[in-house]
Amino acid sequence: MHILGDLVVRSRRSDDPALGVPGSGGYDYHRLCTTAWKTGNFFRHLGVREGVTVGIHAKPAPQPILGFLGSVLLGASVRFDPPNDIDARVLLAPTEAVGEYELPPGGQYVAYGDAPADPTVSHFETDVWSENPVFPETPLSSDTPALTGAREVSHAELLDAGTAVADEWGLGPSDSVAVRAPLSDPRAIAAGLVAPLLVGGECVLDTERTADFAVVDGDSGASNAPESPALTLDDVPL
Repeated sequence: MHILGDLVVRSRRSDDPALGVPGSGGYDYHRLCTTAWKTGNFFRHLGVREGVTVGIHAKPAPQPILGFLGSVLLGASVRFDPPNDIDARVLLAPTEAVGEYELPPGGQYVAYGDAPADPTVSHFETDVWSENPVFPETPLSSDTPALTGAREVSHAELLDAGTAVADEWGLGPSDSVAVRAPLSDPRAIAAGLVAPLLVGGECVLDTERTADFAVVDGDSGASNAPESPALTLDDVPL
């Protein structure tokens, strides 16, 4: 794999679990791939493209992950948990929090969860559901930034780090990885999302569920996690 979009190519669609989220049956690879493409198509209409930033207010829910995948499919970089005043083309946040953010002229607000009362704010679930479930080929360099914030992290860097974690753990298609660290840290994305998806495993955002492995924030997180082994962010090679 050379770019993050390779994680959701058509050939990867299957009934195997891909994303575990609270209060839901989760997403299998068929649903994850298709919804990531639909998210990319929706974001394209909002002006997301290579060279722009998408801000995402992260919660343990599918929408931030789908927003990330849809953005990187288009070559945009994502900033999880951005500052309230951010230079971004799109801001994706829970409906109750979207009003806390200030975008430059032309910026687009997208709310997830309850339908927003403000007609200028798009509703993620409604607009993504109605999108085309086919995504056109969008060539990108592996050096394209995928994450931004304290530093930029490219597609290649995330894939390399995810591969290293998967190899260290010996991850396989039947394994699940719980994300017990903030998505705003690129190492959590590499170990908690990219690593399991690389091998056909499952990323688990449901903190009430015990997975096979976990990525945690600090040594205290490792000792409190129900999973063993639990990898701390400092141990992720990124």
